[in-house]
Amino acid sequence: MLRAVAVVACLPYLVLKAAWIGGSHIGIPEGSTLLDHRVAMIVANGVSVLLDSCVIVLALVLTRPWGRRVPAWSLAFPVWVATGLLAPIMAGFPLQLLARAFTGGVATASDPRRDPFLHEWVFGVVYGGFIVQGLALGALFVLYARDRWGHLWRGRTGDLPSAVTGRHPKAAVAVAAVLALFPFAVRLLWACGSAAGLGADRAADRTSDFYVLEGLYVVFLVLAVAAGVALAFRRARVLPVAVPLATAWVCSGAVACWGGWMLLASLLGPGEPADRPTLLTVLTYAAQMTVGLLLASACAHFLVRRSATTGTRP
Repeated sequence: MLRAVAVVACLPYLVLKAAWIGGSHIGIPEGSTLLDHRVAMIVANGVSVLLDSCVIVLALVLTRPWGRRVPAWSLAFPVWVATGLLAPIMAGFPLQLLARAFTGGVATASDPRRDPFLHEWVFGVVYGGFIVQGLALGALFVLYARDRWGHLWRGRTGDLPSAVTGRHPKAAVAVAAVLALFPFAVRLLWACGSAAGLGADRAADRTSDFYVLEGLYVVFLVLAVAAGVALAFRRARVLPVAVPLATAWVCSGAVACWGGWMLLASLLGPGEPADRPTLLTVLTYAAQMTVGLLLASACAHFLVRRSATTGTRP
């Protein structure tokens, strides 16, 4: 049942993206900036189609008998990426709708009659599908991981043997915690209304959606680092191991994947001077991505070490 839900939830997004690649303007209003760069639109939509198609593949892997024989790393990495990409949407879209209810819409303060980027129904269809995908795929993975790797997160954080938390995860978490101060500070400034480091067009385009997402990235950064510290340094000793491990898994994915996606989009986006990202923006995305990758490596190292101490293969 969950597999069917995950697969069906992908279809509206895939159909819409395929239509755009084929030249259709369904859901795209006249005057949208999406229509200004045909090649970039095709490339971006092609990549997003491939990414969302992976959800269907993952749903099959997690529910078929042959999926139990898939190497741990080849399954864990795409699920981590999918989790990272879907988590901010699952948390952010409902918060954006709530913010819109209080602010009266998403028009920019600089130009309330500005041509919209997409028709509103597109966001409801796409993000609604993403939320269903995330819930279904997340439930499938939890069931799969519990049966295959449940022994790796038994017990409490304070009871972890020192052999599990070695030098590598501690060093990775320490570096990530220091480096995270930079994107944390910048994102917090943006969430509080500052336009520091934003281009003129980007600053003019800010809406309630922008502030919600910036605040959400701040939360993900804090939770990712806190969970990494709890796991690597055995803090919050009364917590079950599953709590910081799951938090680090989800939040490191959100931080790394969205930092990397926005970095790629900013570097490969339109070349007009007014649309180019500032150096501060690029550095913020790069630092955020690096923080997430460091914390993810610490989680992976923990799981490998825990597997070795229990005498089982991951």
